[in-house]
Amino acid sequence: MATINVVDPLTGNTLHEIESHSASDVALRFQSAKEAQPAWAALGGKARARVASKLVDALIARQEELMDMLQRETGKSRSHAFEEITGALAAISYYAKVTPKLMRRQKVRGGVPLLITAYTEPAPVGAVGIVTPWNYPLALTMMDVIPALMAGNAVVQKADNQTAKTVELAQQIAVSAGVPEQVWQVVHGDATEVGNALIDHCDYLAFTGSTATGKIVAQRAASRLIGYALELGGKNPMIVLPGANVAEAAEMALASAFGNAGQLCVAIERLYVPNHAMAAFELELKKRVETLKVGSSSKFEFDLGALSSAAQLERVSGFVKRAIDEGARLVTGGRALTEVGPNFYAPTVLADIPHGAEILHKEVFGPVIALVGYGSLDEAVELANATEYGLNAAVVGDKNQALKLASRLMAGSVNINEGYRASMATMAAPMGGMKQSGLNRRSGPGGLLRFTENRTIGVANKLPIGLPNRAKDYNRMAPLMTKLARWMGKI
Repeated sequence: MATINVVDPLTGNTLHEIESHSASDVALRFQSAKEAQPAWAALGGKARARVASKLVDALIARQEELMDMLQRETGKSRSHAFEEITGALAAISYYAKVTPKLMRRQKVRGGVPLLITAYTEPAPVGAVGIVTPWNYPLALTMMDVIPALMAGNAVVQKADNQTAKTVELAQQIAVSAGVPEQVWQVVHGDATEVGNALIDHCDYLAFTGSTATGKIVAQRAASRLIGYALELGGKNPMIVLPGANVAEAAEMALASAFGNAGQLCVAIERLYVPNHAMAAFELELKKRVETLKVGSSSKFEFDLGALSSAAQLERVSGFVKRAIDEGARLVTGGRALTEVGPNFYAPTVLADIPHGAEILHKEVFGPVIALVGYGSLDEAVELANATEYGLNAAVVGDKNQALKLASRLMAGSVNINEGYRASMATMAAPMGGMKQSGLNRRSGPGGLLRFTENRTIGVANKLPIGLPNRAKDYNRMAPLMTKLARWMGKI
C-alpha cells in the first residue's frame, strides 16, 4: 500500500501517514456508492434531515477532538478552529431544517386548467464527487457534502492530503449519526490521478480550489456533460468610505484580512482608503496589527496560527518580497517568525503600491494586506473591480451609502461594516463568485438543489372534454382552446 507523509505545520516533523489511493480505488468507491445510493434516496427528505440533526449533536459532543485535529493538520489558532466548527454546525443545521421542504413534490399550474395537473420534484443526480481544500477542511466539507447527502445522493469526497484525517474523522462521526458508510466515502492521494478519476466517475462535481485548476476541472467535467460547481480564487477588496470612523475601520480591516492567517478565500487582501484619511488610517492599522499574537496552543490565546506548510510560507514571502521590489513600502511585518516555529509569518501591511503591481492582482492567501489610497468613490469602485476575480468585497462606513455602493461591486458577496463573516454566516443566502472566482453557488436553497435534476410530472385528467388527440377533435376543440388561451392570458 502506497502512503503519504503528512507534515506537522507547527514543527516541520512528520505528523502521520495516510494511504495514497489510486484511480482504481476511486472507481471501486463509486461503484459501492452508486449501489448504496437508491436506498438512501428512498428514505425521503424528512428522514435524511433527522440524520443531519443527529450529526449536529454528534459533532458538538466531539468538538474538542475536532479542534485538536484541525490545529494539528492546519496549524491554525484555537479561535480559528472554533470558528470553523461553528461554520460547519451552521451549515448542517440549516439543511436539516430546509431539506424536507426543498425535496418535496410541488404542484404547479397546469398547461390547461382542469384538463392538466402538473407537479415538479427534485431528483438526486446519483453519486456526487466533491473536492475540498486544506484551509477549511471541516467547514467546506459540511457546506458541500451535507446538502449533497440531503438531496439523496451518495458522495465520494477527495480530501486534501494535508487535512485528510480531519475529514475522515468527520465522516466517521457522520456514520455514527446514521449516514450509511457507503453513502459518504473519502479518498486521498495524488491530486491529478485521484482528481481525474473522481471527475470520470461522478454524476456531478463540486470543486473548491485555485482558478487555474478549476479551468482544467471544468474542461474534463464538460467533456462528460456533467454539472459542476466551482469556488475558485479571490482578490477581495475593502473600501473605507469618507467619513468612516478610522479606528473602527482599522479594527474591521484587522479581522477581515488576518482570519485563519489570511488563508481564506474570502479574506480581504486589498484595502482602499480616502487619500485624506490615509495617514491616520495607516497609523491605526499598524498599531493594531503589531498587537496581534502569533502562535498555537490548545487554548484561546493566539490571534493567528501558522501557515499550512513550508510551500505556503515560501509563497507568501515571495509575494511580499516582489511587492517591495516593485516599489511598495513595508509598513509592518514582512518576515517569517522563525522564533515561533517553522511556518509562522508576521501579519503584514504594505503601502504606496503601484497600481500595476502583482500584489494588487494575484491572490496571496496569507496574512498580507495591501493599503491603497483613492480620491473619489468612483475611483474606489473602479480600483476594487480592477481584477479578474469577484468572490467577496466589503464596504466600511455609513450603512446607507455602503448599501448603494455594494451594488456597483462585481463580487458574489459584499459585506458592510464587516469583512466576510456577515455573508458567510448567512447559510440561507448563496455563496460564490463572479468572473474568474467560480461558477454556481453553495449555501442557500440552491446549495442543495444544484445536486438534483428537476423532474416534471404532467397528469392528463379524464374529463368529459379531454385534450384533442386526432385531427377531427380539433373541429370542436380549437375554438374553445383559443378562448381558453385568451382567458389564461388575462389571469
